[in-house]
Amino acid sequence: MRAAELKIVAKKRLVSPILRAWRSEGPRLAVSLGVLMALPVFGVLTAFGVASDTQLEKIERRVIEQTLEIAPQDNDGIPDTSFQSSERVLRGDTVAALLQRLHVDDRAAFDFLRTQVSARSLFTKLRPGRTVQAVTSEDGALQSLRYYLSNETYLEVRRTPTGFDAAERSLKTAAVHQFKSGTIRSSLFAATDEAGIPDAVAMQLVRIFSTDIDFHVDLRRGDRFSVVYEQLHHDGEPMGAGRVLSAEFTNAGKSFQAYLFTDDQGADGYYSADGQNRAKSFLRSPLAFSRVSSGFGGRMHPIFRNWRQHTGVDFAAPRGTPVWATADGVVEFAGVRGGYGNAIEVRHNSGITTLYGHLQGFVGGVRKGTRVSQGQTIGYVGSTGYATGPHLHYEFKLAGIHQDPMRVALPKAEPLDARYLTAFKSAAAFQGAQLALLRDTQFGRFE
Repeated sequence: MRAAELKIVAKKRLVSPILRAWRSEGPRLAVSLGVLMALPVFGVLTAFGVASDTQLEKIERRVIEQTLEIAPQDNDGIPDTSFQSSERVLRGDTVAALLQRLHVDDRAAFDFLRTQVSARSLFTKLRPGRTVQAVTSEDGALQSLRYYLSNETYLEVRRTPTGFDAAERSLKTAAVHQFKSGTIRSSLFAATDEAGIPDAVAMQLVRIFSTDIDFHVDLRRGDRFSVVYEQLHHDGEPMGAGRVLSAEFTNAGKSFQAYLFTDDQGADGYYSADGQNRAKSFLRSPLAFSRVSSGFGGRMHPIFRNWRQHTGVDFAAPRGTPVWATADGVVEFAGVRGGYGNAIEVRHNSGITTLYGHLQGFVGGVRKGTRVSQGQTIGYVGSTGYATGPHLHYEFKLAGIHQDPMRVALPKAEPLDARYLTAFKSAAAFQGAQLALLRDTQFGRFE
């Protein structure tokens, strides 16, 4: 047999046993062959993983022992197993419904809140939008509760070994600066809502610029504003808006700026870049937003149907709208006065008096002799006395003679004291640069 034939026969004899084994032990044989073929591969990988001259046994090993002391936790009497929850007061909320959402199931706690004078503010001052926080045990027993009454105070209720105690405490807040800008398309409130600016800040803008802009009639589509204000926080919880720090309002192509300055007596004021007071001695209007429904002068009386002198200006506004004192002064009268219904009269400097009539009611504490400040809420729009609907009747008298409140010349307030000018102008330059950046930047909103 030739050499080539011998090789073929040898291969057949070698292959035949493998085929017979495959038929009987196919699956297990395949696994075994796979393992054998993979061994060289793992050998190569191992060679790449550890260098050939590495001597692991020569690496020095040391054991270091250190004792760590863990400070004991102070839970202020609150059980280790406790649950914290937070809710905002909703319109129409009751204390019972609020406690239920906070998972408080504690009759003794409810009775304490309802009957104790120190805790009654949860019932008497429950206002939509305010925050309530509670800590409860597993079974719903109240351990502590906080109700934020304002940006300055909160009610705290705590469980003690002998029952509950409650007290109103001062609130320490941290202020974060917010930068916002907007454009008027229909109204100021619509524009501030679109820009995510709180209503409290919008109201401040009205007060700051009301000496130059009549927000009842002067707003134009396309007017722009920029504002830097404080957002107050307590323990990470937003507490509402603080002060406006600087603002710019462009109305009908003319721009007005205002910068907050606090003097060494702690008094705040808004000034233009040259230190002129943004305020006037009197606000032009005692309301934030309304419309003049009846002007000063002769008119047909809506009730008596005769021609008579109208000695003030009527502002139509929803019932309950806050009414501001238009200047610093002292309350001369607060009560019912004939056809004016509920009325407040305020005496100011330079022989000027103002009167606010047809009020629904007065702010607590406003009575004869009370000192009020410009922009302070003193009452609420109503329809008491001779009134056909809710509105405010506002009078302005100089030396006892009635003047048209919408036309009388209003002097500006005193400018910033000269000793503060250097510090103020330095701060105003920085704030002005911030406003310029807001003015020239288009902001997009991402949902």
